[in-house]
Order: sequence, then structure tokens, then C-alpha cells
Amino acid sequence: MSQPRTVDVGERLPLLQSIPLSLQHLFAMFGATVLVPYLVGLDTSVTLFSSGLGTLLYIFITKGKVPAYLGSSFAFIGALTVLLGVKPGQVADPGHIAVAMGGCVVVGLIYVAVAFAIARFGTRWIDNLLPPVVIGSVVIVIGLGLARVAVDMATGAAIGGDSASTRRARPWGGGQRATAAGRSAGRRRPR
Repeated sequence: MSQPRTVDVGERLPLLQSIPLSLQHLFAMFGATVLVPYLVGLDTSVTLFSSGLGTLLYIFITKGKVPAYLGSSFAFIGALTVLLGVKPGQVADPGHIAVAMGGCVVVGLIYVAVAFAIARFGTRWIDNLLPPVVIGSVVIVIGLGLARVAVDMATGAAIGGDSASTRRARPWGGGQRATAAGRSAGRRRPR
């Protein structure tokens, strides 16, 4: 049995090996880029355009040294959902979108400041500030938080249907009844 091959960052694969990897990347990133605006209430076509323009700008600035696709960030779903205040699949009103995009511009400026700090001081400080255990934990929490959304979308609950996960998430659903039953079971009975 042969060892799996590791592709180095600077290595270019032949075209026939690049195509399947490119398609895998396309499907993964396109799904993520479409899912975030759908969940928070933004226009998906604007997101796709911005993502494509940002990616082309990034490739131009880095002179193609780092092949990357700039898509939607799952890290901002919570904040955008609260700011925009709509159900998945609905587009928020322009006033709420303006406030949310103002926040995104501020975050972008913070990213630029961090990029300059990395260029000036290197990456050791950021490795100390955010070790792999912290980064991994954040990714896991985001993924687990979105698991219910994925189930709802797969079962049709996200577009008005009903599913077990939405019933558990409701304040009047089964999860609350189980908590109340657990509390009452722990009380002492009068003698």
C-alpha cells in the first residue's frame, strides 16, 4: 500500500489532478457563501458578487502566491442575525442592512490593522494570543451551533416546515418540559 501524497503549498499539480480538487473546493465554498446570506437575511447575489470581486482583488494583491477564495464568514452569523432580525430566506430591510454593513466595515478595518501588525511584528504574538486549542474550539462551537440549521434545511423546517430540532428549540417544546421534570424530580417530598 502506498503512502498518501502531501501537496506542498508552493507545488502546482498537473491539470488532471487539479480539476477534482478544484471542483471539491468550488462545491464547499459555494455552499458556504450562499448559506450565510440566506440564514442572516442578506441578498445572495450581492454576496456572490462581493465574494468574487474580493477574491480577484486578493489574488491580485498577493500576486497569486496564496490561492484562496474569500467567501462568507460563519463567525458573524450570530451578530448579523440579531442585527438584521429576519427569518432564514427573507431579505432584511435596507436600514438594518446599513447598520450591519457598517459593522462589517469596522471588522474589515480591524483585519487590516492586524495584517499590518503581522507584517511588522510577525506571527508569534498571534500564535500566543490564539493557540490552536482556542481556534479549534471556536470552529467546533460554530459548527455545532449550525448543525440544527443544517437539519432544518434538509428536512424542510427552514422554509416553514416542522422538525424535531425546531420543536426542541421552542420555549414551549420538549426541552423545557424535560428541564422542569428534572427540577421537580430533585425536590424532596413532604412527609
